[in-house]
Amino acid sequence: MSEGTEWRLYIDPTRCIGSGICAGVAPDHFVLVDGLSRPRVERIPAAEAVLDAADSCPLEAIIVSDVAGAQRIAPEE
Repeated sequence: MSEGTEWRLYIDPTRCIGSGICAGVAPDHFVLVDGLSRPRVERIPAAEAVLDAADSCPLEAIIVSDVAGAQRIAPEE
């Protein structure tokens, strides 16, 4: 991760089952609302905890992409 890199967080509402793993792994970035996960903010500075949360999601509902290039970062396809 390079300094100044900005990421966009998206949670696919059709895939999220509200397990809460993401909120447990990265509580600064995710919160459960009405039984489903939501990013606290959509655009964030690059953060390793977000990648861990995306990798931990049982249904791969968390999508992390690079704001500048719109390249998908996690989960890996």
